Amino acid sequence: MSEAPAAPPTGSGDTATDPVRLDLLLVPPRARTGWRVPAARVVAMCVVELQKLRHDRTELYTRAVQPALWLLVFGETFTRLRAIPTGGTPYIDYLAPGIIAQSAMFVAIFYGIMIIWERDAGILTKLLVTPTPRSALIAGKAFAAGVKAIVQAVVVIVIAALLGVALTWNPLRLLAVAVAVLLGSAFFSCLSMTIAGIVLTRDRLLGIGQAITMPLFFASNALYPVAIMPGWLQTVSMINPLTYQVDALRGLLLGTHAHLVLDYTVLTGAAALGIAAAASLLGRLAR
Repeated sequence: MSEAPAAPPTGSGDTATDPVRLDLLLVPPRARTGWRVPAARVVAMCVVELQKLRHDRTELYTRAVQPALWLLVFGETFTRLRAIPTGGTPYIDYLAPGIIAQSAMFVAIFYGIMIIWERDAGILTKLLVTPTPRSALIAGKAFAAGVKAIVQAVVVIVIAALLGVALTWNPLRLLAVAVAVLLGSAFFSCLSMTIAGIVLTRDRLLGIGQAITMPLFFASNALYPVAIMPGWLQTVSMINPLTYQVDALRGLLLGTHAHLVLDYTVLTGAAALGIAAAASLLGRLAR
């Protein structure tokens, strides 16, 4: 008489009878809660924006031409003239942080054109129906503009170093420079997106952007000290975030006297206000 067949093993490797494995299959993973939700969505939006840079790097190369001309032509000429008091600092050294801030602003100030293009292509409407907060959408785009501006700043720093500008190479100071560029660019990109939410068309935004870019640049300490400006221009300079960005960059890169606590406080506050303003007008773009 033959023996009865042995029962199949019931070890932990059998997913059909293992309650632990079965629970893992049926119970969904725990969702993110609290501050991690908007933070994760801001990072996701920032990564999506930066993916566009992989397909077309032409913008980075072409935008490097203007800062190079400012340093080569304007910087070298006024260094020889010694017409602007810079406290003993060679003028091209004094100018370099201002050109870094200028090039970062130029990257960000027309960022609203992209969001109008997304509206026209139907992408913005799809983004607005997702559970992502509007502030997270704007913050992701703003910080993506900041990362692009940091890449631009690296190009200008390399050009300045090749021209003999005495810049610091302290890693902590360079990290602080990147933060200042990021915050300043976030504000100017939000300013552009706020204007886009008001004017609603690319042509109008382009005209306003061109109209305000150079006044913002000249009404700052990028080219000359605030002390030699006329009184009314000094007042305008004090409410211009670009002034505080340049002051921070100059203090960090050249080691000159700077009000770093005030500079970063103003830049952080300006970026936060810019995100709030642009987010409040985002729905108007999608109508």
